[in-house]
Amino acid sequence: MDIGAGIFFTDYSISPTELGAALEERGFDSLWVAEHSHIPVTRRFTHPQGEAALTKEYYDVMDPFVTLSAAAAVTKRLKLGTAVCLVIQRDTIQTAKSVASLDQVSKGRFLFGSGCGWNAEEMEDHGTVYETRALKMREQIEAMKEIWTKEKPQYHGEIVDFPPMTTWPKPVQKPHPPVIVGGAFRLAARRALRYGDGILPAAPSAGSGGPEEFMPRWRQMAEEAGRDPKSLSVTLGGAPEDLDLLKRNRDLGVARMNVRLPPAKADEILPVLDRWARLIPQLH
Repeated sequence: MDIGAGIFFTDYSISPTELGAALEERGFDSLWVAEHSHIPVTRRFTHPQGEAALTKEYYDVMDPFVTLSAAAAVTKRLKLGTAVCLVIQRDTIQTAKSVASLDQVSKGRFLFGSGCGWNAEEMEDHGTVYETRALKMREQIEAMKEIWTKEKPQYHGEIVDFPPMTTWPKPVQKPHPPVIVGGAFRLAARRALRYGDGILPAAPSAGSGGPEEFMPRWRQMAEEAGRDPKSLSVTLGGAPEDLDLLKRNRDLGVARMNVRLPPAKADEILPVLDRWARLIPQLH
């Protein structure tokens, strides 16, 4: 099992270049960054984990493609992921280019974590209809796959629609970077099995029994959908500094666990990474 690290980069956190280099030096598998373009002042829904979870970094987080590009420039092995990219708030064609460009800059290290999001007003400010957000995300991912893999892609859906075009670059990874679908378990699982390469379930949705309960359900759903569970990665957040628990999750088939880092400076972050550097070799 691999260990990644997730963070909200802000103007008061450790920098992407410093953290990227530190993670690679200590044997981490990947760096994952969040996305919010803004947080509307008035909201009809709260954060899935409660209003208290909507902390300052949600308001202040930097653009994920900018920060991951900076980290890519100072690393050679570290994978670079979005957790998650709110594709429904983005232009489909331009996002496809951003993904392919980052995959080129990083020489094939990008992991495309994607999700619908929960903040209705935020997505509506971008012109997205809340009620059809899941349909839009599916069509966007399908359309981006056409862009990444075809010389003259075109797509004709209910929401996403464009005629044949030419657009480069294409991604380094073939056929495209892994699409890892995030969100509440059952909804994210259905979406991941339909058009994804893995799942990143939200922490509360892994089931009250944790991975022991989640993983058998996931394998059953995959088999019923005609997908090979072994071909679909499972990434979980909230990695504990508990070697026995980490090993149990590894043996259950969890491919990766991510450490949640605070939006803090190096003096607070690096000691945490140093502790993990002693655990990571024992998980391989």
